[in-house]
Order: sequence, then structure tokens, then C-alpha cells
Amino acid sequence: MGLDGQQNGHQSGQQGGVRDGSVAGAHILVVDDDPRLRRLLQRYLTEHGFRISAASSAAEARQVLGFMQPDAMVLDVTMPGENGLALTRALRQEGQDLPILLLTARGEPEDRITGLEAGADDYLGKPFEPRELLLRLKAHLRRFAPPAPSDNLRVVRLGALEFDPARGLLSGGEGNVHLTGGEVALLSALARRPNEVLARDEIARLLDMEEIGERAVDVQVTRLRRRIEPDPREPRFLQTIRGKGYVLKPGL
Repeated sequence: MGLDGQQNGHQSGQQGGVRDGSVAGAHILVVDDDPRLRRLLQRYLTEHGFRISAASSAAEARQVLGFMQPDAMVLDVTMPGENGLALTRALRQEGQDLPILLLTARGEPEDRITGLEAGADDYLGKPFEPRELLLRLKAHLRRFAPPAPSDNLRVVRLGALEFDPARGLLSGGEGNVHLTGGEVALLSALARRPNEVLARDEIARLLDMEEIGERAVDVQVTRLRRRIEPDPREPRFLQTIRGKGYVLKPGL
């Protein structure tokens, strides 16, 4: 049976987890103002090996984030006060890079694009099947984890920045650059095949975005350009090849 949500709030908590890249035992923060849905998600995800903290509002979520760092967040969009989209934007501006999966009663493609533009990694409309949420969470946690080292993965130079695909790490003279899980996944996919044009549908498949569509790829590209380009309006490194797709062109 699918999970749906009405509204009202309360918080329960658990000790925080370690961002060690593993899926088993990962710590998930569930933020939803519906106490019934929070309880259902907490029980279901706990049964599948996750550790769960819960919050009924954006304010409570901030309190949790103040003393522990979860591995991912499941966040309701339509909450009273600061809604899920506003919280997502604020967390990204603050440098929070954990995977964020938005929940909403609105499941249209345009709503999903809005969520991605806000900085979310995924979007699930209510009612939803718990198993689908579980599979999506696992996929994002695996994607967020740095890939295993490989002799075939070389550090890519992007002007003053360097990206290490083996570690999923973008760095420059001022230190590491915060990337979301989706941005790491996109840059990793492109960096593995530098100077090769990747079609938008292929990128959507690599990023598990086929259901949302190719427009979601464009949103992720726009977000990534803000991280790596001196002038995102005139991209040097992540270029659009009209009618074909996108290509990463490393250089100084």
C-alpha cells in the first residue's frame, strides 16, 4: 500500500551516523509534519537497516542538523512555516551536500523540476510505495559515496579547480568545493569520458533521472556550471553541443 500524508507535527530522534559512504546503517533524517507518515517511515526504514531521526518542521530539522550529520534527508515540501523547498535552498546555500529526497502531494514533472532547481536530488509524489522510496534512497546513498579507486580515473583540471573522480572531490586554491550528490554524479559521469559528447538521454540514464526526463539533466548542468565555471553564462568546461548533448572539456 502507498504512503500518503496529512498534517501535524512532533519529533523523535536517534544518535547520528557517520558519513562513511556505506548504505547499511546509514542515518536518515525524515522531516514531515504528518506524525502518522513519520512513524510509518521510521518503522519501515528501520526494518531495512537504516538509523532514523525525525522532525515535524524545518525548525526542528535545523535543530537536528545542529548536533548531528545525517547521510540523507527525506523532506516534505508542503509544511507550515518554512516549506521543504525553502529549507532545501537554504541548506544548499549553507554548504550542506547530503542527498535530499523531496516528498509532495504534487507529482507533476514541473513540480519535480522545481525541486531539482531548489537543490534536491530526487522528488517523490504522494502517495508512494515505501519500497520505491527505499530503492531511491539506496541509489542516492551509493551515488554519493566516493567510487572505489581505479587506475583508469584521472584527476581532471578545470581552470583553477581540480576534480578527482575516484574520490568525488572538487577542490581549488581555497579548499574543497561543496557539491551535492547529484552534482558529484553528473561531474563524475562527464569526467570519466572527457571531450566526449554525452547525449541528454544517456546522462539521464546514468543519473537515474529517466522518469523525470531530460529537462532534469539541464537543471543539474546549470547547477554544476555555477560550481565549476568562472562565468556560467559563457561555459568553458561544461559545454552544450546543440542537438547532441553535453561535453566536459578540461583545461586551464
